[in-house]
Amino acid sequence: MEPYLRVGVIASTHGLKGEVKVYPTTDDPKRFSDLKQVFLDTGKEYRLLKVAGVKYFKNQVILKFREFQDINEVEPYKGRDLLVSREDAVPLEENENFIADLEGMEVFTEEGERLGILTDVLKTGANDVYVVETEDKKEILLPAIPSCILEVDTEEARMTVHVPEGLLE
Repeated sequence: MEPYLRVGVIASTHGLKGEVKVYPTTDDPKRFSDLKQVFLDTGKEYRLLKVAGVKYFKNQVILKFREFQDINEVEPYKGRDLLVSREDAVPLEENENFIADLEGMEVFTEEGERLGILTDVLKTGANDVYVVETEDKKEILLPAIPSCILEVDTEEARMTVHVPEGLLE
């Protein structure tokens, strides 16, 4: 399991005093109000940043970090991920999983046949859709609903699914 979970991506700078606009990658953008710290993926290391201020504007979050006082200090980090440790992650409800824990998981049918590897989770209006890549590089789209997703074992990185009739044809 990944020790860090992505909560946002720095989209651009905001103003001259080192604030950044963040595109949230979390289900609840308001969670930024509760964050005391985040990790910045600099491309070489994870740098701990202390959150000094949070504002919301349209679909973005504007963050101020104690470590940056000037636009030139944050400019190099546009497009970089902001992460939290698992300890700072939002608690999951029953039958919920972090996308980072699902990606890379082996997917099997209820009969034990290996379908492939879960490569992506698509967010749709009604329910998520799991993208499974087969051995021959084809994609299978499985709705993330209880009648299809029978078991998710994050410890074993294994998922058991019921494939609806006609889906593989």
